[in-house]
Amino acid sequence: MTQTAAIIGGGVIGGGWAARFLLSGWDVNIFDPDPEAERKIDEVLSNARHSLPSLFETDLPGEGRLSFASSLEAAVKGASWIQESVPERLALKQDLLVQVQAVCDSNAVLASSTSGFKPSQLQQHMNNPAQLIVAHPFNPVYLLPLVELVGDTPTIVRAKEILAKLGMFPLHVRKEIDAHIADRFLEAVWREALWLIKDGIATTSEIDDAIRYGFGLRWAQMGLVETYRVAGGEAGMKHFLAQFGPALKWPWTKLMDVPELTDDLIERIASQSDEQSGGYSIRQLERIRDDNLVGILRALKTRNWGAGKLLNQHDQRLQPERTALDNKPFVSVTRSIPIDWIDYNGHMNESRYGQIFSDAADAIMAHIGADQAYIDSGLSYFTVETRIRYLDETKPGERIYVNTQVLDAEGKKLKLLHEMHHLGGRLLATGEQMLIHVSLDTRRSCLPSASVLAKTEQLALAHSMLPRPDYLS
Repeated sequence: MTQTAAIIGGGVIGGGWAARFLLSGWDVNIFDPDPEAERKIDEVLSNARHSLPSLFETDLPGEGRLSFASSLEAAVKGASWIQESVPERLALKQDLLVQVQAVCDSNAVLASSTSGFKPSQLQQHMNNPAQLIVAHPFNPVYLLPLVELVGDTPTIVRAKEILAKLGMFPLHVRKEIDAHIADRFLEAVWREALWLIKDGIATTSEIDDAIRYGFGLRWAQMGLVETYRVAGGEAGMKHFLAQFGPALKWPWTKLMDVPELTDDLIERIASQSDEQSGGYSIRQLERIRDDNLVGILRALKTRNWGAGKLLNQHDQRLQPERTALDNKPFVSVTRSIPIDWIDYNGHMNESRYGQIFSDAADAIMAHIGADQAYIDSGLSYFTVETRIRYLDETKPGERIYVNTQVLDAEGKKLKLLHEMHHLGGRLLATGEQMLIHVSLDTRRSCLPSASVLAKTEQLALAHSMLPRPDYLS
């Protein structure tokens, strides 16, 4: 049964939440009196549809239904998750949340995107304070997985379960505090940056360069504390603290002192920022940011580290249950083409066709029982020959599927035919693949186990009833 999320406020954060829910298969109702809300949401969704599917090795669920409600009551009706994302004004949020709670389902999770207010402040006038939690995300919500959760524990337990199924990382903040956890770090860095600009030490571009070419790359995979643990060398964190701890008392920073945002300082920051990236529109910068984030996150996936480990776990959650039918090929791959697979010609690089067909073979392996446990037992299949035909261009973001047919399964040999199609049915490429069963101990060919051989022969028999294309070698 499709679930419904209500998004109250369709700005940058509200639009990001809408995209995350919608592309995860939820129906989404949006309430925002801004006459430009539909246009803004559409632009956010365009970026999300371009980038989010690129993170995964299988298709996302089909999109839910998007609706724009004319009232709060219409927006929250039937919603099991309600996300408030209106401007950061306490009185506005307090009044709105009271109105929402009066018309929403008492079992719905009611969450605020606030980046600074504590739940106890937001709950002051509510009849059921425990229903409201803080669920503070990070922009772009449809790509960055972190959500800080603050509030009543039973409500947070339910929220964590929902958010995990969206591929997000819910972080339970143990005690409520102004600005939660992450924004307290960001505010400290922001204050220091303002002083560096005011005192003429660095420009906005130089500050960003110091982050993106240096510690920002380390933080993306290891965070703060683990980075410094490694910096301590073999002796670890104790050595690091002994060596650099005293420096914390030196007058390096002005973290508790904020420069006055005079007209002159505001103009200096704005003009430097415009010079730095003003050649691009905000929407262009968002697309550049998203493409870069996809590349970084996909790199972390290959190492199964940090946010990449979370994405791999969600990939497993998204995997469909594949079944073999006597009169049809085996649907071995369904996915979108990620941004980092595109070459200088603007289409998928030829090496990635081989990867897709390798993934298709892996799906067959899992189906016949030659899975990870089988490999761990010392047996597997090696590819010894492939023939790929490139028939049509494959563009970034396009959704494709692969039909795989077992052409031959005799003893050690397994021959597969893969046909890669555009979602609309157009044939994009074909791949013929010969595999040989091997012992991983001797690295030589051998017969499969009786159970794997039986399943392979059964699939080959079923597929023998399918037509054999004329182009086969």
